[in-house]
Amino acid sequence: MSLTAGSRPDGTRPPAAVEEPAAAVAAATAPVITASAKGRAGKVPFKVRLRRDRTLILMTLPVMVLLLVFNYVPLLGNVVAFQDYDPYVSSNGVTAIFHSPWVGVEQFSRMVDDPLFWGAAKNTVVLFVLQLVLFFPVPIALALLINSVIRPRVRAVAQAIMYLPHFFSWVLVVTVFQQMFGGAGIIAQTLEDHGWTGFDLMTNASLFKYLVTAQAVWKDAGWGIIVFLAALAAVSTDLYEAAAMDGAGRWRRMWHVTLPALRPVIALLLVLRVGDALSVGFEQFLLQRNAVGAGASEVLDTYVWNMGIQNGDFSYAAAVGLVKGVIGVCLVLAANKFAHLLGEQGVYQK
Repeated sequence: MSLTAGSRPDGTRPPAAVEEPAAAVAAATAPVITASAKGRAGKVPFKVRLRRDRTLILMTLPVMVLLLVFNYVPLLGNVVAFQDYDPYVSSNGVTAIFHSPWVGVEQFSRMVDDPLFWGAAKNTVVLFVLQLVLFFPVPIALALLINSVIRPRVRAVAQAIMYLPHFFSWVLVVTVFQQMFGGAGIIAQTLEDHGWTGFDLMTNASLFKYLVTAQAVWKDAGWGIIVFLAALAAVSTDLYEAAAMDGAGRWRRMWHVTLPALRPVIALLLVLRVGDALSVGFEQFLLQRNAVGAGASEVLDTYVWNMGIQNGDFSYAAAVGLVKGVIGVCLVLAANKFAHLLGEQGVYQK
């Protein structure tokens, strides 16, 4: 009589629990062994990681040096905000910091009592709100308009034309607006040639905030268009087809498919824009200061320039700049937290 594999001499088979003990033990211990192996694999020694990532470290080293030299080392100069800094008390400006007397928060108290500071702060806030309301939606609308163009060549030409002013300097932008809307500009001269009264928008102080907003839209809207078009390119066409099959028209598809796809990018750019709220511009306002006066064109950046560089009051200018920077950081943190509450990632995420 022949015996089958795994059978007893009497022809009966052993119980299933005794038949394959090795397989059962291996199945029970496999998760433990795998987890242990993963735990050991996650602890890569520092020397191994340094040798593995040495190429990336060497590539980022010049950027780190530039950030350290031009962004972080100058932060040490904010100490002059708590001094009566005199750059001529020593042979150079750096050693003069160690010889200038400490005045504590005297510069900040002076800032609170300065009506010129509050005027510059008011202009800065008004211009920020105006640019946020009028400037921020323009790139979104133009990106949606360009994205709806069917012919790729027409879309590329329109995108290039709108993006071109981004490379212009503020000197060129102000010059173009001067030639268009100035007292001797094309529009004013054309109106006068036809018997109408001309105008000079470039010297109108009451309309200056709308003028600089229009200049910012014309110059920088193209950059925002590029960002939003890149986000629209990542939207799957299946979503538009499914919405169309459900009976959604063009406006419904834009509201329920396109805008939700743009929401993360909108939240990111909005956080960055809010963080830059107190830096509405420097060169743009400095170039047009004489045309409309300091009352309409003075913002915090130009105020720091005038007090620090022109008047030589470096400690007071440093105090104003320090307060401006601290408020900007707080605005970034608050806006980023608000983006998290809305379910978006924002600038960073824990």
